[in-house]
Amino acid sequence: MGVTDVLVVGAGPTGLVLACDLARRGVAVRIVDRSPAPPRTSRAKGPNPRSLEILADLGVADEVLAAGSAPPPMLKYRDRAPVEAVDPWAGSSPSPDALYDRGRLIAQWRLEEILRERLAGYGVQVACGREVVGLAQDPDDAGDEGRVEVTFAEGSERTDGDASRRAREGAGVRARYVVGCDGAHSSVRKLLGIGFEGTTEEDQVMVCGDVDLAEDALDRGLWHQWFDEDGAVMLCPIPGTRTGWWFQAGPERDGRGRPLAPTADGFRRLLAHHTGLPGRTLTRAELLSTYRVNVRLADRFRAGRVFLAGDAAHVHAIAGGLGMNTGIQDAFNLGWKLGLVLAGHADPALLDTYEEERLPVAVRTLDITSERLRATLAAIRRPGGGLDTAITADTTGPGIGYRWSSLAAPARTGTADDGADTTAVPPTGNGADGRGEARAEAGPLPGDRAPDAPCTDAATGARTRLHRVLAGPRTTVLGFGDGSAAVLREVAEAYGDTEVRVCRVYAAHEDRGDHRTGAEAGPAPRAVVDDEGHAAAAYGTGTSGGTRTGTGAGTGTAAGVPAPPGTGTVVVVRPDHHVGLLVPADDVRSVREYLRRLYGTGRSGARFPERSHGPVPGHGGRRAAKAD
Repeated sequence: MGVTDVLVVGAGPTGLVLACDLARRGVAVRIVDRSPAPPRTSRAKGPNPRSLEILADLGVADEVLAAGSAPPPMLKYRDRAPVEAVDPWAGSSPSPDALYDRGRLIAQWRLEEILRERLAGYGVQVACGREVVGLAQDPDDAGDEGRVEVTFAEGSERTDGDASRRAREGAGVRARYVVGCDGAHSSVRKLLGIGFEGTTEEDQVMVCGDVDLAEDALDRGLWHQWFDEDGAVMLCPIPGTRTGWWFQAGPERDGRGRPLAPTADGFRRLLAHHTGLPGRTLTRAELLSTYRVNVRLADRFRAGRVFLAGDAAHVHAIAGGLGMNTGIQDAFNLGWKLGLVLAGHADPALLDTYEEERLPVAVRTLDITSERLRATLAAIRRPGGGLDTAITADTTGPGIGYRWSSLAAPARTGTADDGADTTAVPPTGNGADGRGEARAEAGPLPGDRAPDAPCTDAATGARTRLHRVLAGPRTTVLGFGDGSAAVLREVAEAYGDTEVRVCRVYAAHEDRGDHRTGAEAGPAPRAVVDDEGHAAAAYGTGTSGGTRTGTGAGTGTAAGVPAPPGTGTVVVVRPDHHVGLLVPADDVRSVREYLRRLYGTGRSGARFPERSHGPVPGHGGRRAAKAD
């Protein structure tokens, strides 16, 4: 029985993103899938803006963009006649703090292919034909060397060696952690005995498949949608193909009103009935499936050393296209936490924050998608109604943050209160990023997504973006204003660039030479110039030399006016691009304590010259206390 750090079960987008993130951190990871070969699944139509940011961090966004296409305008029909054309994305465009203003259409199998290629670059291959049939772990084990024994079914194919050999009964792997990314029918979840409560709407049924239509049968620059009193057909062009389309429709029914299974001939009859095109226009149909509206949530996302992610943990209504995207974002939340614990930096209690952060997001996503489905079903009953009803800021924005999390550290000094919402539940109805319109100019709170911003590399003069600075498997400490120089140097000396990167964000007017604070001197190892002021605006510092106090208040100086010497702001950004801490530059104690929560209790603990004592807040435990 082989041994690995993490076994990922399921090689869909969720599992592949997690495996890529772990592999680039140097974690020993294996990934298995029950399918005998990589499946050609196509129900999910592509990543949304937040998932594109994650894919960019993994280094595959450019390939995804090249292989996909922008979502096309929608043409809606009634009784075979066009009644309305609408482009739900017509009013959107990239902004300084968000490079991606819309998702990307790409066949799911192609996205998975890109991720598998990326994973192979780390020397990790997907082992197909491996169905998990047994999990054994010591429920009382909390030590560093615990293992989960995973058993695979007899007769599953081995693809990591001689493909002609077969695994015997009992063959498997031992892993320090296991993550079930194996879909709504998750074997991992069932073996754990975790409940999956919810509902299946048997009367809300759709048949799906990939089809080929005769060339020039329809304009491939449009998403065609026929909604009639007795059913519907939707055809969206598949990127990277000349004649391929995603086909979705209300099913054919028998004499008792029961839905019939999808077939190629059935698709032809539906096409002819709703569109008026001859049935023979449809020349091929594959990947046929029946979709029923399922809304289900796992009772918990963790059992000891085993975690659930993606559809194994939650399934949603299809409206809004959030299923695959929520899974990708689960993986990105869990990957860095497993990495820090396995490297010996963080206390295993850090892993508790995965469920703490992602379960409330899943609950909110279930609510959003169910509400959007109800709205869409109501809209299509009227001529001109269509799938654009499902597209809102909640379904297309960069995603909510984690203000309620124990990792969203409050400031310890300068606690000016701006009345910001720091409730312990996900914000609702206040904008796609969970911050709300009222806070648009105040910058993020701890827990929020870290904004992007265009800037210039101070060393090379090349144009870059803050998210490129944040990219990669490290925590980043950003320093705004002259007063941040000392704490950036201290962080760099304590951790080195391999664990925590530091970056000084200069305003256009600031001298980028030798900055001095007391007896210390020297610039930060990396620096960017906020020459257009977008970073200062996004982070609420007024200018890059402004002052930020408290967890939400912004007291920056007027635009273009240099800040007084010694002022500034320090922002600690987690590896998953969420703000962990945002404090005035002179609050070095909070910075020290926050970084010790992630790096100070293991083999490479913090080397700050002054260290606070006692258990680390939020991670107080045996190992935290021992580290002092």
